[in-house]
Amino acid sequence: MDGGADHAMPGMALPPIMLLATDGTNICMAGLPGRSVIAVYPWTGRPGRPNPPNWDDIPGAHGSTPELEGFRDLAARFGEQKTRLFGLSLQTTDYQRELVERLRLPFPILSDRDGAFAAALALPSFAAGGDTYLKRLTLVVREGVIERVFFPVANPARHPGEVFAGLRRWG
Repeated sequence: MDGGADHAMPGMALPPIMLLATDGTNICMAGLPGRSVIAVYPWTGRPGRPNPPNWDDIPGAHGSTPELEGFRDLAARFGEQKTRLFGLSLQTTDYQRELVERLRLPFPILSDRDGAFAAALALPSFAAGGDTYLKRLTLVVREGVIERVFFPVANPARHPGEVFAGLRRWG
């Protein structure tokens, strides 16, 4: 662990910030009942378009698409555990909607375009090509309070299975 998310500890309350979701709703993660998983990711590319400058040289930058596909493939099983799924990035909702359609994601992606949610939690980030991106991490939240933080995420494609296995162990 590189320490970049050490401050986001179990027991920490989420900020009461409204985030626009790809389904057109505004969601305040702090006010949701029950358990939610928030997969925070840096960026998703689009077929035929270049990655940000030096993307291939940034540890952990690649993998958002396979990670989100993994959560998609396990979405029904997360639902059986009464756990909602969300993705979150700094990308615009319009950009994220293309991703949701292309990958057939059954859960909303939240846009923190202005970075207010990330700033309130001091989420770790990095810069590439003059833009800021969030580092990949996952928050498990119950009743608006962080239960678990997965950071760093070493293998984005396998990570959804790790989160699901953890939920089953924790109950």
